[in-house]
Amino acid sequence: MKFWQESLDNTFAGRPPREPICLLLYKALQDLEERAGGATKKSIKFWVSRLVKTRERHMDNRPYASLAGLEDYAENTYSTMMYATLASTPLRSMHIDHLASHIGKACGIVAVLRGIPVLAAPAQPVKTPSGVNAPITREPSLLLPLDVMAEEGVKEEEVFRQGPNAPGLQDAVFKVATRANDHLITAREMLKRLKEGQDPGHDFEHEGEAEHIYGEENDTVREIRQSFGVLLEAVPAAQFLENLEKANFDPFAVRSSGWRLPWRIWQSLSKERL
Repeated sequence: MKFWQESLDNTFAGRPPREPICLLLYKALQDLEERAGGATKKSIKFWVSRLVKTRERHMDNRPYASLAGLEDYAENTYSTMMYATLASTPLRSMHIDHLASHIGKACGIVAVLRGIPVLAAPAQPVKTPSGVNAPITREPSLLLPLDVMAEEGVKEEEVFRQGPNAPGLQDAVFKVATRANDHLITAREMLKRLKEGQDPGHDFEHEGEAEHIYGEENDTVREIRQSFGVLLEAVPAAQFLENLEKANFDPFAVRSSGWRLPWRIWQSLSKERL
C-alpha cells in the first residue's frame, strides 16, 4: 500500500510514475483541472488517499469490533470512492453526498457478507511451474462484527470447519444484512423526497467534516440526474441482499443473478429509481 500512496502523491503532484493507472489518472486530472479548476483535484486526492489509508489499516483481515465499526469502514472505502467519483464529474452537493454515504455503507457491508464463503474457506494450494505446491500464505478469516458474533454465539473456528452449518451464522448474517438493507431503504426514501422537492428527512451526519463543506443548494433534481450513474452502486447491493434472503441468509448458498442484474441496472437508470 505504501507503493500506491507514494504513486498517488506523485501523480497528484504532476509526476506520475510509469504505471498505467497513474498515467490514466494524471490525464483525467489534467482534463478535470481545465474544466473545473484545482479545488476539485484537491478533493479527489483527499478521498483517494483516505481510501488507501483505510485499506492499509485493514490489510490483516481482522474482524470489525462492532457493526458500527464496519459501517465506519464502509464509509471510508465504498462511500469514499463514490465521493471521489462524484467530485470527478464534477459535482459537490450535500444531498447527493448524503445519498452516496448510505449507499456506500450498504455496499461495504454487502462486500463483507459476499466475501464470507471465500475468506472463511481454506486457501487452495497453488502449484509452481515446477509442480511443487507453493506455501500457503493466507489463513481463513471471518470479518463479521465481533459484537454480532457474540450476540448470536458464532465462533470463527466452527465457521471455518463447518461452513454454513456453523451455529448462529445465519442469524448473524441476517442481522448484518438488515443494517445494509436499512441504508438502502433510507437512500430510496431520501431519493423520493428529494425528487418531490422535499428535504431529505434527516440530517447528513458528515456535514461539516473535511471535504463535506457545501455552499448554497442548487437544482437538486438536476444534480440527481447528473449523478445517478454513480448512485447505481445501490442496485447490485440490493440484488445480492435479495438473493441472500432467498437463500435463508446462508452466504454459502447465494446464487448469481445472471442476466437479471444488468437488466435491473438498466431499469433503475431509465426510471431513476434505486
